[in-house]
Amino acid sequence: MFWPIMQRGHPMPRAADRAYAAHAGFVAPARAQADLWRVVAGVILALAVAFGLNIALRSTLIATAPAVWLDSVMAAEPGRTPPGLLLMLGAFGFVSVGVAVALGVLHQRGIGTLVGNPVLALRQGWRVLRAMALLGAVLWLLPPWGGDLPLQANLAPARWLALLPLSLLAIAIQVSAEELLFRGYLQQQLAARFRSPLIWMLVPSALFAAGHYAPAEAGDNAIFFALWAGVFGLLMADLTARAGTLGPAFAVHFANDISALLIISLPDGMNGLALFTLSGAAPDGDALRALMPVEFAMMIVSWLAARLALRR
Repeated sequence: MFWPIMQRGHPMPRAADRAYAAHAGFVAPARAQADLWRVVAGVILALAVAFGLNIALRSTLIATAPAVWLDSVMAAEPGRTPPGLLLMLGAFGFVSVGVAVALGVLHQRGIGTLVGNPVLALRQGWRVLRAMALLGAVLWLLPPWGGDLPLQANLAPARWLALLPLSLLAIAIQVSAEELLFRGYLQQQLAARFRSPLIWMLVPSALFAAGHYAPAEAGDNAIFFALWAGVFGLLMADLTARAGTLGPAFAVHFANDISALLIISLPDGMNGLALFTLSGAAPDGDALRALMPVEFAMMIVSWLAARLALRR
C-alpha cells in the first residue's frame, strides 16, 4: 500500500507544493546523483571519516597535550569541564568534513551546495535569530517556567564571559554539522529521489532522534529526549523546505543550544559551559519529566516565531 508513495515523482499535495515551493531549488543540486545506495554509502563514509578523525585527535592529544589540560578533556565526563565540552562540541566539525568527503566522492559536488543560496541563507538566518532573541527576552519577563526548581550557579560570570566567544564558536560548529548532515545532505538527497515529505522529512528526523537516544544517561526519560529531538527535526525540516536554505534551521538550532548549553543546563555531562544549572532536574529524574510538556511547547513556539519571521 505504501509503494505509490515511494515512487519517484509521486505528487505532493497542492498545499505542501505551495508551502514548499522554495524547496525545489534547494534540492536541485542533489538530483544528478540521487541513487539510494549513494545516500547510504555517503552516511557511512561521512561517519567513518568523522570517527577516524576523532581517534586521530584523541591520540594526538594523549601524546602531546599537557597533563593538567588532558585531565579535563579525557575525564570520565569531560562535558562537565569547559575544555572538555569545548572539545566535544568542536569535534563535531569532523562530521562536516566527513559530509564534504562523501559529497565529493559519491556525488561530485561541494558542501556549499547543502546550504542553498548563501546570501539568502544568511539573511533568513539573521532574521530568524533576531526573532529567537526577542522570544527569549520576552520569556525571561514571564513567570518562571521551571516552577519551584531553583537555579544553581555553575560558572563564575567573569569566566563565563571570557569563554563566551569560544563557546559560541563551538556551538556553531556543532549545530552546523548536524544541520549539514540531517537537513542538508539527507533531506536533499531523499527529496531528490522521493517527492513525498513522508520520506524526506521523516527519515532524517527519525535518525536525528535515534542519535539523541541515550538510556545510559537519561534512564526512562531517554525516550522523551529522543521524541523531542525527532519532533525538532521535523520542524527544522519544515523550515528548511519553506525557506529553501539551511539559514532558519541553523538559527533556531543555534538559539536552542545556546539556551541549553550556555545559559541554563541540566546537571548532566554537558554543563561545562553553562552559567547556571537547573537544580533538582537530573536527566533521569521525575522533575525533568514534569518539565517535558513545557519543553515541547517552547519548541513549537520557537518554530512558529521562525515561520513568522520568514514572512516579513
